[in-house]
Amino acid sequence: MTRRALDVRERYRTFEERTYGRPWGLQDLTLGLVGDVGDLVKLVQAHEGIRVVEDSRSALEHELADVLWSLLVIADRCGVDLEAAFTRTMDGLDDALAHPGGGT
Repeated sequence: MTRRALDVRERYRTFEERTYGRPWGLQDLTLGLVGDVGDLVKLVQAHEGIRVVEDSRSALEHELADVLWSLLVIADRCGVDLEAAFTRTMDGLDDALAHPGGGT
């Protein structure tokens, strides 16, 4: 997934340079993520039946993938191995759940 995300990011970089005269920086990418998360919130509300959105299932799938794409790109830009960080974080949560109240 990361390789595909970065390939698409590179194509966007070319588009941004041609359209805006510069590629998006880390701040721009992060602000884009924030906007996508806002859209995701509305689609989760639609999923829960408290907001009406046409074709909400398809839109929810798209927005979840958009958020994941942004996270993969931002992690790469920051030099974070997201898969390794995810594994460490899940291991820590597993340990905390196996030993509640121990050490934290």
